[in-house]
Amino acid sequence: MEESHFFALLGRMKYIQRWSLMRNTEVENLQGHSLETAMIAHQLGVLRNTYFEGTVDVNRLAVLAMYHDVSEVFTGDMPTPVKYFNPKLRALYGEVEQLANETLWRTLPEPVQPVYEEALVSVPEEYEVLVKAADTLSAFMKCVTEKAAGNDEFNAAYDTIHERLVQMQLPEVDLFLKVYVPSLTKSLDEMNVSFTK
Repeated sequence: MEESHFFALLGRMKYIQRWSLMRNTEVENLQGHSLETAMIAHQLGVLRNTYFEGTVDVNRLAVLAMYHDVSEVFTGDMPTPVKYFNPKLRALYGEVEQLANETLWRTLPEPVQPVYEEALVSVPEEYEVLVKAADTLSAFMKCVTEKAAGNDEFNAAYDTIHERLVQMQLPEVDLFLKVYVPSLTKSLDEMNVSFTK
């Protein structure tokens, strides 16, 4: 089997800083964001299946979310205001993202490429919607914690991203916001988590 650069490239995710146009109280890198997004996506699938009669494969969803931003090892993190500046720029950047994903996919040994094709090249629409929701929730959670730390730089992003979540009209997103987001601003003492049975 020939040498593959796949994991060497993925390892560079930790060097890609997010929210580069904003003052941050806590720096966030792409690798950490991808893990958080995968965890959120998994939970969104669980909520859909448990409360809203869904049939999502939650493990598949988590894996798709884990790889959702890997193109950024080539492109870096383009800030949202730039990426969505106008439809033409967004379409061009979408093509660059797709090309980057395909390039990364081709670094894999050919016999294992089919296993990664869905995650890197062609995410099914039902799953893509939930991955996007998880990605957006991750951004919103960042805004919540930055605001709680007194960083007013995230006020506008908080409002914009919250509105985007509402417009998704996904009941599992609404439930996630209700159940999990309020404790993000609490200290460990305030959470009062007990280790007793």
